[in-house]
Amino acid sequence: MKVSLFVTCLGEIFYQDVAKDVVEVLERLGCEIDLPGGQICCGQPAYNSGYRKDAQKAAKQMITSFEDSEYIVAPSGSCAAMVKEYPSLFKEDSEWQERARAVAEKTYEFTQFIVHVLGVEDVGAVYRARATYHTSCHMLRLLKETEAPFKLLKNIRGLELLPLKNSYDCCGFGGTFAVKMVPISEQMVDEKVRHVEESSADVLIAADSGCLMNIKGRIDRKGLPIEVKHIAQLLNTLA
Repeated sequence: MKVSLFVTCLGEIFYQDVAKDVVEVLERLGCEIDLPGGQICCGQPAYNSGYRKDAQKAAKQMITSFEDSEYIVAPSGSCAAMVKEYPSLFKEDSEWQERARAVAEKTYEFTQFIVHVLGVEDVGAVYRARATYHTSCHMLRLLKETEAPFKLLKNIRGLELLPLKNSYDCCGFGGTFAVKMVPISEQMVDEKVRHVEESSADVLIAADSGCLMNIKGRIDRKGLPIEVKHIAQLLNTLA
């Protein structure tokens, strides 16, 4: 099975190790990975800020880069969800809408692809820790993915998964929201970090790098002894 990695902006700039973990997990599961060189930002910052034409420009570049791929996998529910929005972005352009739909239909978030396409729930990972999981907004509300991460996490040997109060609440990042609405964003991430503390977990896990960056930044500023990990990092830890 051939898989094209959509590495995402944060993956390329801040989370290269996560991208490497994604590749190694998928290769171990029998996938052949490529990295299309023409890929850029998915256009979500522009789209969420109301700059539709700029978002279309980014989307066209992404569609062109990935339309020959068999499957497209991203280590981010948020970015995968944006690709799923492409057909609606071109609702007044039938040619690009059809090309957008073809790309959207073969795009998956990392855990979603493993569970629902590969049919795997146990990747043989071993990670001994007390952890809790943050359910990111776009993965939950736009991708409607509620099961895949948990199916994979429950089969990690040595991992004790603890409940996170109001896990479905936004962490306050929201891309440009965190920049435009700083006081509100700060209060939201403070509440999220407080709930992580209350869980007694040593590790916070998520499947979205944006959320991880935002929550980790707050945890670090507070000097808390809590690790923040992308789920791919746990799934690529073997005995």
